[in-house]
Amino acid sequence: MMWIQHVDTVDLAFKGLIIGVVASAPMGPVGVLAVKRTLNKGRWYGFVTGVGAAVSDLLYALITGMGMSFVMDFVEQPRNMYALQLTGAAMLFLFGLFTYRSDPTRSLHPSGSKRGSLMQNGLTGFIVTLSNPLIVFLFVALYARFAFVVPRHPLEQSFGYWGILVGSLLWWYGLTYFINRVRNRFDIKRIIWLNRTIGVVVMVASLLGFYFTLRGRALY
Repeated sequence: MMWIQHVDTVDLAFKGLIIGVVASAPMGPVGVLAVKRTLNKGRWYGFVTGVGAAVSDLLYALITGMGMSFVMDFVEQPRNMYALQLTGAAMLFLFGLFTYRSDPTRSLHPSGSKRGSLMQNGLTGFIVTLSNPLIVFLFVALYARFAFVVPRHPLEQSFGYWGILVGSLLWWYGLTYFINRVRNRFDIKRIIWLNRTIGVVVMVASLLGFYFTLRGRALY
């Protein structure tokens, strides 16, 4: 139980930052929608679509964290934590494989012919992301891999959740900035290759996490 007695707030916030980026990076329907809006309407319309998605992700992150906090007596046991970290690495590998093999353009949501307000674009990003509750399983895997949930430290945990939000927003800001910069040379089909790159990165990180856990070392 000692690992939960001494909570490093900065470390927890950094873990949250990584979780936020990983949860946002796969190019699902909302990612393709943000890219199309960036190309068709302008960068900030794409970005606020991502902001809506980030708020939805934070909501699911909080729900997942509260659910896991009820089983922390089980999780805190070193043997159980070891098994959960291995399971989390395996789940992340499967998620990376799914991301690599998926074609997000097939489930493309139309960006619409009207620009609408920034609020409307953000709201649709929120709704599209909220309609996919399966992201909870990704958060479970990430939380287990990073030993992220610390229920008896609500203040420190709140910094972790803020980290998730900031990480998600940084991803959407960086993605829309990049798409806007290369808009004249960007083909929507390149999203598939971007997705495959993200999938490979996730799979490699999960394999490293699996290896280091088996060796009794901490990768992150």
